[in-house]
Parts: sequence; C-alpha cells; structure tokens
Amino acid sequence: MSDSIEKKCLAKGVKLTDQRKVIAKVMSDSKKIYGKSDHPDVDELYNRANKIDSKISIATVYRTVKLFEEAGIIAKHDFKGGKARYEQLSESHHDHLIDIKSGEIIEFVDDEIEKLQKKVADKYGYELVDHKLELYGIKKI
Repeated sequence: MSDSIEKKCLAKGVKLTDQRKVIAKVMSDSKKIYGKSDHPDVDELYNRANKIDSKISIATVYRTVKLFEEAGIIAKHDFKGGKARYEQLSESHHDHLIDIKSGEIIEFVDDEIEKLQKKVADKYGYELVDHKLELYGIKKI
C-alpha cells in the first residue's frame, strides 16, 4: 500500500480503482518527492499521475480530488493566486506561509501564535474551536 491517502480511503470505505490508486500515490508522495512545501493543484496532480498512467484524464483527477475532499482525506486550499491547491489532511494543526513570487508554501507551527489566537478569542468571550492562518510574503534577500 502506497501511503496514508490510500490507507485512509480504505478505512473510510472509498472505493479505489487503479486510477484512483495512482492519484492517491501521487498525492501521498508529493511531499516526499517534490519537497516539504508541495501543495499541488489539479493540473500538477494530472501531470504527475499521467506520467504513471497515460490513460488518466484530467476529469478523472478532478473527480478523484473532489471525492477525497468530501471523504475528509485531503484539504483544499484557496491560496491567493487563483488555483485551488491540495494537501493530505493531517492529525496535527499547522499554518501556511506563502511566497507570493515563487509560490513556495511553508507549513509551520508557532506556539506563540496559537496562544495569541486563544487570547484574542477569550478577550471577546469566545472559545476558539478552529482557525486557519495564511501569511503571504516575499522572501528577503
């Protein structure tokens, strides 16, 4: 079994055709092969999957990504720049720093930011149940 996306599909009862297995493998391998900040869009997934199985269509990739998202296996991100990007849902929370020139996406966890967000919610009388933080910047030279 390739990696955790395929395992999560099986655990959630998502039927895996051969083409879905290829797409699951490409998504699972994206961090290992393409670098720690890889959050591929559908076109990137299609290009990678099509190298493994040339019969995979872009429509199949779109349908599979939607299926995986609806099953709670992957997360869709609408970072600035147009195209939706995807990553495997993880058990641990993280935030994103996006380089607006290169498109590089850095995942990070910062305890001080987490504490500050809780403090802000407390200040206004709320219990924080979820949040999403996206920082956009340009790399310093």
